[in-house]
Amino acid sequence: MSELTSTRIRTTAAKLGLPHLAETINEYTRRADEGKLGYLDFLDLVLSEELAVRDDRRFRHGLRTSKLPHHKTLDEYDFSFQPELDPRKVKDLATLSFVEAKANAALLGPPGVGKTHIAVALAVAACRAGYSIYFTSLDDMVRHLKAAETSGNLTTKLRTYLRPSVLVVDEVGYQPLERSEANLVFQVISKRYEKGSIILTSNKTFSEWGQVFGDEVLATAILDRLLHHCDVISINGPSYRLKNRLAAIERDRDDAA
Repeated sequence: MSELTSTRIRTTAAKLGLPHLAETINEYTRRADEGKLGYLDFLDLVLSEELAVRDDRRFRHGLRTSKLPHHKTLDEYDFSFQPELDPRKVKDLATLSFVEAKANAALLGPPGVGKTHIAVALAVAACRAGYSIYFTSLDDMVRHLKAAETSGNLTTKLRTYLRPSVLVVDEVGYQPLERSEANLVFQVISKRYEKGSIILTSNKTFSEWGQVFGDEVLATAILDRLLHHCDVISINGPSYRLKNRLAAIERDRDDAA
């Protein structure tokens, strides 16, 4: 390929919004020459590489805007530490069929068992598959919605929690809510019903949600919509954080001996 042709292709690629092609056209032609690629094979190579780069760029942007506290995956989750948890149930969720169906997933259990890790891992998988995601604790969501309601911007703020394909709501039940706060949560749940997925974590059983939301009738209405299409996984094993803390104490004791 002549330098003039290469320059013209780089310029055209840049105008088309294909910066990777503009930067790597000489590399592509080298690979085509070495592989003796025909015209269609060469075109397939270029388009496949551009799609992969664009998908990776979209994935990284989605993670940046997701508010996820970390980007852990299921491969990093120690299922052996939770022998009562069936890995197949979690891996079934990782197929994202529930996201495609705009259904929900609930992870229940005491603090420290890895509920947030699994929720985040599912969200990361959804982001890689092209779904938009957003992470929030229940307390943060309620606080932002209350502030928006006070300032007259509730409708606008609700879109933050209604727009993404997957909304992750962490730590449901750590703080009891007033009825007015619970009503804001109900608005999010009811407006997302069969329109988008929710992944939530909670340290409370569903029978305790009346106490969490300060109203049995409102809690029932929330659960009715949430659980209509929902996979529920309970994790009742030991705490990872306590395990790590005890290990650190043992190390310090051995070092001091």
